Amino acid sequence: MTMLLFAGFVALILLRVPITMAIGIAVLSALVYAGFADTLYIIPLQVLDGVDNPSLLAIPFFIMAGNLMNGVGMTDRIFNFASALVGHMRAGLAQVNVVSSLLFAGVSGAAVADCAGLGTIEIKAMRERGYPAPFAAALTAASAVVGPIIPPSISLVVYAFLSNTSVARLFLAGIIPGIIVGLSLMAFNYVVALKREFPREERKSLPQIGRAAIDGIAALVAPGIILTAILTGFTTATEAGVLACVYTIALGFVYRTFSFAMLWKALTETMTITSVIMIIIGFSHVMGWLLAIEQIPQQLADHVLMVTESRAVFLLLLLAFLLVVGCFVEGVPAKLILVPMLLPIIDQFGIDRIHFGLIITLALLIGIATPPMGIALYIVAEVGKVPFEKVAVAILPFLVPLIAALLLITFVPELVLFLPNLILGPA
Repeated sequence: MTMLLFAGFVALILLRVPITMAIGIAVLSALVYAGFADTLYIIPLQVLDGVDNPSLLAIPFFIMAGNLMNGVGMTDRIFNFASALVGHMRAGLAQVNVVSSLLFAGVSGAAVADCAGLGTIEIKAMRERGYPAPFAAALTAASAVVGPIIPPSISLVVYAFLSNTSVARLFLAGIIPGIIVGLSLMAFNYVVALKREFPREERKSLPQIGRAAIDGIAALVAPGIILTAILTGFTTATEAGVLACVYTIALGFVYRTFSFAMLWKALTETMTITSVIMIIIGFSHVMGWLLAIEQIPQQLADHVLMVTESRAVFLLLLLAFLLVVGCFVEGVPAKLILVPMLLPIIDQFGIDRIHFGLIITLALLIGIATPPMGIALYIVAEVGKVPFEKVAVAILPFLVPLIAALLLITFVPELVLFLPNLILGPA
């Protein structure tokens, strides 16, 4: 049954069947093949059990907050502030692209929102200054990887639910890795700029930087408010998501960009995305239930320990596996399937679950910017009006700094655990 489950799922993914249908069809086929056709009523019960968790309520509110922030015009203000801050550096607009993604990550917490929200502005600005369109689109996709690492993060909320870990600790753990990814991309931009002579932007004066900061300060403090509310115990992650929505609507009135049409659009987009995520979570729970019946997680742990008892070798094998999976399956669905299977092995090797959360999140995120199925590539190709084939080729060099950052975060766990242990104490 297990072989049919995985073979069916992989085949459907390769055929580009939507992930929600792929999981459901694979589970249904495995149950029928195993002779459980008369007990299919268990599937809706397991789906309901999978989504019946209060911690998952944070997901729609963070999605809603990101959509509202796009709608009220925070994107332009963040880009202008980043441009004032680092535009004068070599490859100025390329560096602005990365810094904007770092700042916007703390606002939206989603890579897709980064690509769609900032992508249009960034790619257009870079093309007007003479940057090759494929390079601009590829950089936008690569820098979007930062989104689900820096808090608030929908992906980390899902991992906290799966691994029974603290959302607050995961949010703190993502700050330094997110900065490392951003710095690695900026260093890569600098090296490329030396060879290709990309232009610098005019250096802004301190008053100009100050005005840009004041104009964007309301957007920039949003992630700080959310994180502080969670860390101080003032709110739960779900309540922080609600607070972010209310705060953003208030900003819409301040900026005079709020409208009921914008609110309706944000609501409908939130409902669509949340529905897809919840269906995936429900069917993934059924798949996890089947794997638990077959004792696959424990068998997998035993087989891995037979192959190697070296923690370093295991981590390298794990990274290779996750990078391949990330090329074909998006981060949240992949986590829902893999985390329950991998946790027994992680515990056997004594790897901190918070550390593992950042490893699997970043490794799978790199997949969204990896050909042939990386969703970020399709989005930036569409918003930038660049042929997908050219973006797919242009992204390949950017995988080098991304994987280098992943290796650093994997083998230096202190980079992940320092802030959670400093602020919240050892787990």
